[in-house]
Amino acid sequence: MTDPADGPRRAIAVLAPAGVYLGVRLIGIVVLAVMAARNGTSLLGELTSWDGEWLLGIAAHGYDGVSDRLVDVHGDRYPDTALAFLPGYPAAVAALAPLVGGNVVAAGLLVSLLAGIAAAYGLTRLGSIVPGGSRRAGLILTGLFAAVPMGVTLSMAYSEALFCALAIWALVAVLEERWLTAGLFTALAGTVRPTVTGLIVAVGLAAVVAAVRRGAGVRAWLAVLLAPTGLLAYLAYVAWRTGEPAGWFRIQQQGWETSLDGGAAVAAYVLRTLGGSEQIHDLLSVASLVGAVVLFAVALAMRLPWPLLVYGGVGLAT
Repeated sequence: MTDPADGPRRAIAVLAPAGVYLGVRLIGIVVLAVMAARNGTSLLGELTSWDGEWLLGIAAHGYDGVSDRLVDVHGDRYPDTALAFLPGYPAAVAALAPLVGGNVVAAGLLVSLLAGIAAAYGLTRLGSIVPGGSRRAGLILTGLFAAVPMGVTLSMAYSEALFCALAIWALVAVLEERWLTAGLFTALAGTVRPTVTGLIVAVGLAAVVAAVRRGAGVRAWLAVLLAPTGLLAYLAYVAWRTGEPAGWFRIQQQGWETSLDGGAAVAAYVLRTLGGSEQIHDLLSVASLVGAVVLFAVALAMRLPWPLLVYGGVGLAT
């Protein structure tokens, strides 16, 4: 005989990842709303501020139609400044906008919401399939993900939630040896954020090892080729637009002072903060950095699957 409680229990089990994620993020949104009110700003304005304005502008008008009032960190604007932002998130927003009456802001927030929920289910799955893992561990992981210090970006018109969803499901596919899926998700992630480098390395190495040692076959090799295509395609596009092979890197350096320096800027920042900074943001940033290093050491000690360690290690290093 079927237990009448089986239906509700199954529904709760199915909805649990979304419930945990949305519950934690709701607390964050409420806190942000209170802070915005105290500072005389609006919640919607905060959720679409900074990079969100650029990304929504690109979604609405393309790279060449972004409002002239948007400038880089120096207050400057050049013909190619908007090319600093990758196209994946704006494309997703533009695709969803017709479903919400053409409202790009609503579409941007909806993309982040749906991507965050997708990431929650991915993390729950990831926590369940790692050796020694469980569904409960996956749900805890989901809650921690939603509550990270900069978790507010997951609810903003930002690319973080979409990138995380793609990266998480790519890693799930790696552990389940679904190589074409892993390669496709990695390629898509490469159109969303340049931080995809760690994912490309992890997926590529895992696929090569599977092909060489376990005879995974042509699908594993295709994953190796597919993984970097998203990022490389956009870098090639910017190179063509600017007439410079390293055009995207020049735009990042020129407009946002973002470049690879071997960690010198981070070291200087940490030392400056520990030397007497009174800014809570600086102190929390350094604490988060130290915490990330400690947690990576814990992950090593736990002997988590090595593709996850490669992804985490490369991400932490960059």
